[in-house]
Amino acid sequence: MAWQSGTRRAVSYLESIALGGLFVVTRQPVPIRSMVKILLDLPFGEVRARAVVRRVTPARGMGLEFIAMTQEDRARLNKALQPMLATP
Repeated sequence: MAWQSGTRRAVSYLESIALGGLFVVTRQPVPIRSMVKILLDLPFGEVRARAVVRRVTPARGMGLEFIAMTQEDRARLNKALQPMLATP
């Protein structure tokens, strides 16, 4: 995934993802309450969103909460996560 906060841009791995947010693996997380623009490249297409940093684990990463996303991006995210959300 790619992300940007202010003038800082980075490409990072995800540790986890859900409908409400995700955890980004980075050794240099941005401060809590920072705004972050996100770009996810998923099998069903790109997902762009805005998020806010809710949790920081120093030298490990940051937990982001989605705060804005178009309906189309939300639909692509839902479609990508559906197999993980299905009950057996």
